[in-house]
This record gives sequence, C-alpha cells and structure tokens, in this order.
Amino acid sequence: MPIPGDIPGQSEFVEATNGRLRAFLSGKREQVTAVDPGAGTLVDSLVSLTAGGKKLRPVLAWLGGRAAGRSGDEQALTELGVALELFQAAALIHDDVIDRSDTRRGQPSTHRWFARHHRTSEFSGDSDHYGVSGAILVGDLALSWAGEVFSEAEAVAADPSPAGREVFQRMHTEVITGQYLDVLAEVIPPAESEAGAVGRARNVLTYKAARYSTEYPLALGCSLAGGGAQLQRALAAAGLPLGIAFQLRDDLLGVFGDPEVTGKPVGDDLREGKRTELIAYGLHRSAAAAAAELEAVLGDAALDDQKVARAREILVSSGARAAVEREIAQLAEASERSRAELSRLGVDEDVLTDFAAVAELLLARTS
Repeated sequence: MPIPGDIPGQSEFVEATNGRLRAFLSGKREQVTAVDPGAGTLVDSLVSLTAGGKKLRPVLAWLGGRAAGRSGDEQALTELGVALELFQAAALIHDDVIDRSDTRRGQPSTHRWFARHHRTSEFSGDSDHYGVSGAILVGDLALSWAGEVFSEAEAVAADPSPAGREVFQRMHTEVITGQYLDVLAEVIPPAESEAGAVGRARNVLTYKAARYSTEYPLALGCSLAGGGAQLQRALAAAGLPLGIAFQLRDDLLGVFGDPEVTGKPVGDDLREGKRTELIAYGLHRSAAAAAAELEAVLGDAALDDQKVARAREILVSSGARAAVEREIAQLAEASERSRAELSRLGVDEDVLTDFAAVAELLLARTS
C-alpha cells in the first residue's frame, strides 16, 4: 500500500504508478507465455511481490520532479516510479535468497513462493532448489525490465538531464556491491573496535539500501524533469540522511519489531547474523559475558524466542538501542538542515512541506 498521508496528488500518482506497473507486467506475461505457457509463473511471482509495499521510491521520485518545477513530466515520473519498483523487486528477491528469508511483506518470499509452486504442482526433483532457481531468474528479469522502463521514462520526458542515466547505472553497481559487502561482513573476522564495526555496518547500509531508497529516487526524478546539477546535489544532501535513518529504523525493527506489523518473524536479523550498527554497539558496549551471549546468537538459524528475548535485553541494557535512536534523530536534523538549501534554490514551498511530511513518515515507520 502507499505511504499514508495527506499530500495532495500523492494517492493519484501512486495509483497511476501501480496501474502502469500492472499493465507492464501483463504485457511481459504475454511475451513469456508466447515462448511457453508454463513461463507465466515467472511474471505471476513478480506481480505478487510488487502488489504490496509502500511505494516509497516512486513518491520520492515524484517529489524530486516537482522540486525541479516541471509538472508536465507526470508520465515520465510514472515510468520512473515503475522502474524503481522493478529495481527494488530485484534487490528484494535476491536479498531474500541470500539471507534465506522465508517471508517478505507478510507473504512467502519469492524463492519460497516458487518452492510452494513446485510442491503443489507435484513436480519432480528438489522443491527448494527449484525455488532458488526461479527467484534468481525472476530477479534478473526484474532488473532487466527496470532498465527497459527507465529508457521509456527518458524517451517521454520533455527535457531530461543526461546525468539521470549515469545515476541509474551507478545505482545498480552500488546496490549489488553493497549486497556483497553485507555477505562479506558475515564471514570475515569482526572489526576489533566499535568505530570500525559501526563504520563497516554504515558502509553496507549506505550502499546496499540507503542511497537507492531516498537519494537516488529524488535525484532521478529531478533529472527527468530537467533539474540542474546544483538542485540534484541539494536533493541528494537532504535525501541521504533520511535513507540512512530509514535503514537504521529497519535494523531496529528487525530485532524489536512486531511481526504482525513487519511481516517478518521476530529476530530474523539475528538468525541471519546481520552485523548492523545496532549489533556493533551491543557487542562493544556490553560486559564480556553479555557480549559473548550476543555473539553466540548471531547466525543461529534455529534461534528460539527465548534467546531472541535475551538478545533484546542485552541490546537495551548496553545502550545499543538508544545509541541507534540517537543516530536516527541526528540524521533527521541533518536532513532538515539540508532542506534549507532547497528553499534557497527556489523550490516551491508546497514541495518543501510535502518533503517534510514524507520525511516524518519515513522516520516514524513501524514496518
């Protein structure tokens, strides 16, 4: 579902983006079933995944376009919204395979979706392997199709900045690199100092998720609407702190969130062995015995609720949770300060008001 709020025009834009996404995937389903009727499952799984979500990135792209003062590029911004949704779908699908996650948005993750399809269809062979194979292929398709739709966005834009294509391509490189750094962080020796551990976690968070969640959608929307380099930089400066704060909140929800709201089992980040900033603070600010307890639960796929509860106690008593909350507050202030530059560059007051409203909703997220 879209981000809740009272921003004029937001619901209409999100509805248009969803409609265009459905139409695009319907057309792709016709293409793949023309190859073989059984291939329709590839698109069906993607339809299931993209039907949910908050549509955060399209909304931010829309704000970036409005910041450039070009209301006539609505179709281009809608196409961009679809491209960003497909890009995110690819990232989520592959991330869930890597993390062995069972659920996404309260539903089976894509590789589990395919595994279930294998079982209900009574196919031969290993259902789990079939599931992973299907998910990898769907993620690849989603990434390819994201590029296809972005080209369409450029084609229909009245006067797009050429910088947009470079940003879009860089986004691919950085997210995949960030994902690898996340994998690497789980298997290499932990950083010896708190500063080293926090810095490593922040690097992963920034490149794997934060920049493509907020900074790049804003910059891409601005670029498609013909905004100049100075405005794009100002939007990036206001957007990146929000993206980092958004992901830090995600780290907190991964341990302290309500599974009925987040759609993921409680403690999943602990089971996956995520070396987040929250964990870095917990390990380095706890007494030796408590730090050893916390270290022991990381990466334990069979972690039960009792051990999750104990890990949460350690993260609270050590001050780790409070430290992350302070980081989020400081990042929110940094974004607010940067938004003052947007005003100096002549961005309309209604756009700044809407930006502030979206920022508040991002920082107060519960899922």
